[in-house]
Amino acid sequence: MTTVFSALSVSVDGYISGRLPEGADEVGSGLGDAGALFDWYFTGDTPSKVLDGFTLSEPSARVFDKLAARVGASVVGHATYDHSSHFGGSGPHPTAPLFVVSHQPVPELSAAQTQATSVEEAVAGARAAAGDKDVALMGGVLVTEAIKAGLVDEVVLHQVPILLGGGRSFFGELPEHVQLRLVEAVPAPGVTHLHYEILR
Repeated sequence: MTTVFSALSVSVDGYISGRLPEGADEVGSGLGDAGALFDWYFTGDTPSKVLDGFTLSEPSARVFDKLAARVGASVVGHATYDHSSHFGGSGPHPTAPLFVVSHQPVPELSAAQTQATSVEEAVAGARAAAGDKDVALMGGVLVTEAIKAGLVDEVVLHQVPILLGGGRSFFGELPEHVQLRLVEAVPAPGVTHLHYEILR
């Protein structure tokens, strides 16, 4: 059965992006002042066996490749799509189709990208497209909405040892407590990988 999961880098105080520089335009700004959240992708000596361009520490490479190999389709929100320069017509995973959740027209959609008007529609489409693989979610607002809808099975926090002190929080407000079970914790240089299952 297809699993729906999110795996995002996050600061210890719960932010997935930092503050914008003075006068910066939000669209296209990406991480703001929080580039350190992604240092662990490129500061090791072990190339990813799944995705080109990533050189990680050995323990991070094991976690990263295991997760990347699972992805059969990805779902993002409109803001993440814009901040990521539309993923160059692809997606965060180069071989997985991308579903973009937006109530407004989405610019520059390619043949590998599909617009959906709700998280439920996007996840249903992504499940169908993923085949025997899993669905990856990207973006704090999107993940929060998917959790509210009962659609998320697992959350992986790549927790970076930094307090950003501001920016975009990973999780938004939820209507009730969400119980988690720690599946695995992998310490690595510059990051600790925390893999949780959502209990229902």
